[in-house]
Amino acid sequence: MRKSYGVLLIFVLIGGLLGGVLGEILRIMAPQGTIQAIFATSFTPGISPPFTIDLVLIKLTIGFALKINLLSLIGMFLGIYLYKNI
Repeated sequence: MRKSYGVLLIFVLIGGLLGGVLGEILRIMAPQGTIQAIFATSFTPGISPPFTIDLVLIKLTIGFALKINLLSLIGMFLGIYLYKNI
């Protein structure tokens, strides 16, 4: 059976989303200390502030941001692993 890149993208996105959710839960539930510092720390690459084009008739705002933590990266790699083994 031939696998498509679309299915791989879905696996990676779902893995990243589940990892991000687990990271946020851990950030809230874990006591202050090393575990929270390692797993709940995230970085946010993106366009900040958003790019705005103001034409008189239309105002366009373009921007994005990704919030990535260690558990979301682990989830993405797990999604790739599952994709290859299914």
